[in-house]
Amino acid sequence: MSLYLRDAVVVDWRTLKFTPGHLEVDEGESGGVRIIQAIPEKLGADDRVLDCRNRLVTRSFACGHHHAYSALALGMPPPAQTPADFQQKLQHVWWKLDRALDPELVLISALATALECARNGVTFVIDHHSSPHAVEGSLDAIAGAFAEVGIGVLPCLELSDRDGVAACEKGLAETGNRLASGKPCLVGLHASFTVGDDLLAKAVALSQKYLSGIHVHAAEDPVDQETTFAYYGCRVVERFKEAGVLESARTILVHGLHLDRDERAILKGSPAWVVENMESNLNNRVGFFRGEGLSSRVMLGTDGMHSDMLRSAQAAYFGGIDPERAGLTEIYSRLRRVHDYLQENGFSGDGENNLVVLDYPSSTPVSAENFLGHLFYGLGARHVDSVIARGRLIVENRRVLTVDEEAVRAMARAGAEKLWRRMAETA
Repeated sequence: MSLYLRDAVVVDWRTLKFTPGHLEVDEGESGGVRIIQAIPEKLGADDRVLDCRNRLVTRSFACGHHHAYSALALGMPPPAQTPADFQQKLQHVWWKLDRALDPELVLISALATALECARNGVTFVIDHHSSPHAVEGSLDAIAGAFAEVGIGVLPCLELSDRDGVAACEKGLAETGNRLASGKPCLVGLHASFTVGDDLLAKAVALSQKYLSGIHVHAAEDPVDQETTFAYYGCRVVERFKEAGVLESARTILVHGLHLDRDERAILKGSPAWVVENMESNLNNRVGFFRGEGLSSRVMLGTDGMHSDMLRSAQAAYFGGIDPERAGLTEIYSRLRRVHDYLQENGFSGDGENNLVVLDYPSSTPVSAENFLGHLFYGLGARHVDSVIARGRLIVENRRVLTVDEEAVRAMARAGAEKLWRRMAETA
């Protein structure tokens, strides 16, 4: 089956070159994309033509770090006790939320997240999940929900000592079962300050056994460095290096705000990746990301704040103007490096046949020379008209085709009320 995009303005996601014309898009994991002179007069029974009417068409977006389990937190009541710092915010909000999740809420959260991703032109997500009281089957449920919407996902299950040995063992088993079955998955950890040496060693061993990588928060707040040094006599990145976390090109360290010069040098010399999450850092008041001293292996995520990568890129640029002074080109590169991570490590589902059609009626000229100016200062999720994932049209004229949007939203609203009640009961 082929999908034809008529009268598109194709924006090469690497060079930003503009090419007016028609596109032929093949369906499937390895489907190709070609600019053609004319759309065939005779089409196959399953072929489709999408009239782009000179709209911009470019590679769709991917998210380097998400928390689908937080989807039902939007608008929830504030905690009974106002957090005084980052660690209290974890204790009174996020650790209460993840403990209140059951299998139904895990599934609903994943569906709601995938739906929002589709609407925002995000067709692949690297997710970091936590539901210590609903571990068994959680990774397959998340992957199934994303697949139902048409979004690719690389999941992991966050492991931590904070919920006891039994929860750790269940998490290791859940992760190991998925890896053993040949399904894509990373080995997730919360952060150094909640992960003891035994769990860290088991997680690294599991990752190495299946040639996977570690997906872990690192130096998001000073408490991570302070606790790690107090317990283990070293800093976070030094501990991870010693444990073998940094040996895999599939490893992802999230945040990386409170790193010293030596830690940055260690990361620069490793194949590991770092994910910037500007809005989450601002929300948690933990600091600003700085790329100095790191390699180019930095990509962007949302940290569960939302599912809009255009918004994340804009926040990374504007929030980093003073502390980092990274230009438009560098932040755009971070937006697109998620594709590099997935391709380099052989994860499928994020090929060239993942596209977004942007209905962007600008009042000023748009060209290859000024496209980044428009992307950071003008473009938004409201301009996402249609979305193609693995060569398949999943959003057309701002309407999701793969699932019943209203039904998913109704489930999410009911699920949110259930979740909020459970959290209130444990106040």
